[in-house]
Amino acid sequence: MVKSTIFEKLLSGNSVSFNDPDYYKIVEACTFTRQKLVALNAQSCTDKVRLLLTKITSSPIDISTTIFPPFYINYGQNTKIGKNVFINFDCTFLDLGGITIEDDVMIGPKVSLLSEGHPLAPEDRKMLTTGKIHIKQNAWIGANATILQGVTIGKNAIVAAGAVVSKDVPDNALVGGIPARHIKSL
Repeated sequence: MVKSTIFEKLLSGNSVSFNDPDYYKIVEACTFTRQKLVALNAQSCTDKVRLLLTKITSSPIDISTTIFPPFYINYGQNTKIGKNVFINFDCTFLDLGGITIEDDVMIGPKVSLLSEGHPLAPEDRKMLTTGKIHIKQNAWIGANATILQGVTIGKNAIVAAGAVVSKDVPDNALVGGIPARHIKSL
């Protein structure tokens, strides 16, 4: 039987304890990514930002995609970004659980995509839990919105500015508020 890595465990939705003997690998990987982010966030050239993000994510960032620094990501290897995506200033991605952003998505400033969390019970909080975030084609995430682990944002959906999304958003829906709730169909 092949033992899965700590990163594979997290990407498949398994919880990992801070006491796991391989937990240090997460810290090391995130430190390595932060070092690359220093260079990315010092750039004003869109092409260089794209190139550096390609290195961080280990997957190509298409020339049609634009990312405005500063940009923050903790790991990077579990983020996939489609074509013609716009990511505005000061966004934060925690991607150990996986983040997929399809084509034509717009992400406003200060948006947080958090595929990671912790259990509620005090005795369990030193566990890292994960759930994939999937933002489907042509969705628009408004400024300062937060998308939590395990959430899918549907095709053409809009998440209003400041919303906190903890449940899936259907295609062609507008959601807003804390917690986000359905406002109307588009």
